[in-house]
Amino acid sequence: MRRRDVITLAMGAILAGPPIARAQQSSRKVWRLAFLNTDSWESEVQRALFEVFRNELQKLGYMDGKNLVIERRAAEGHIERLDQLANELIAEKPDVVVAVATPAIVAAQRATATIPIVMWGAGDPVALGLINSLAHPGGNLTGVTTMFSDTTGKSLELLHSILPAATRVAVLGSPIPARKRQFEETEAAAKILGLVTIPIFTSSRDDLGQAFERMVQEKCDALFVLAAPIEPEIVLLAARRKIPAVYQISAFVDLGGLASYGASLAVMGKQTAQYTAKIFQGAKPAELPVEQPVAFELALNLKTAAALGLRIPAEVIGRADKVIE
Repeated sequence: MRRRDVITLAMGAILAGPPIARAQQSSRKVWRLAFLNTDSWESEVQRALFEVFRNELQKLGYMDGKNLVIERRAAEGHIERLDQLANELIAEKPDVVVAVATPAIVAAQRATATIPIVMWGAGDPVALGLINSLAHPGGNLTGVTTMFSDTTGKSLELLHSILPAATRVAVLGSPIPARKRQFEETEAAAKILGLVTIPIFTSSRDDLGQAFERMVQEKCDALFVLAAPIEPEIVLLAARRKIPAVYQISAFVDLGGLASYGASLAVMGKQTAQYTAKIFQGAKPAELPVEQPVAFELALNLKTAAALGLRIPAEVIGRADKVIE
């Protein structure tokens, strides 16, 4: 068993243990959970991730439709909708709010300062002022961070290993404050590798076509996609333009993306469910330390590499956690 698997199992045991017995003791109560997603429920990837979360809650004694009611809202990639959706969920008076990705987390915290919020993947909650510290979050917010800003260097090293001749790299992301550090970290890591970065901002999926037009105009050799809602259109446009793209989320590779390196969203989903169960049992968000990811994935799509005329080095393939052939 790999070391990362041992760590994941250990963390799961620590977080999952007590709530099972406690859930049985409070089985008469029906818990109300609000679930706010930045992405779309139409996404097969998002549905699969939600099932990971729901199945983990069931293992901990909370079954949707029996002692648990889940009210869901999704912004469909339109960040401007999140405040309204968050307010709608808070009006239902849930026991806990689960918010997926930084924009949804920010919207949830704007909507309530009292109802517990569990983060499923905040970029840098301390820098954003969402919590006081990872060890002592304070307030009504806790959960799991993504560490995507901290892994941009490894993502760019992966890109450089696959495309050693590339010099100009487009960096695709949204213009929200949470992305500022990621752009800065990407630029710093790129300089070490001798790469020039071209920041390209998109506020919604409607901007993607224009964004790829600019990549062509800027003569970009490759694309690095900062962590964002999983948008299949990015993969389709990259294939159409024959632009090799590296991502921070492995779901893009499942959809046909070339390669990715970053935290496992599925493992983070289990951690998020474990936090939710702890709060159901009386734990206070202010007293629950925020966790960092316990599993990271390097994913490759060899079919996409072949379509682009690329040969991924054997050493990179040997390090991969997931290879699509």
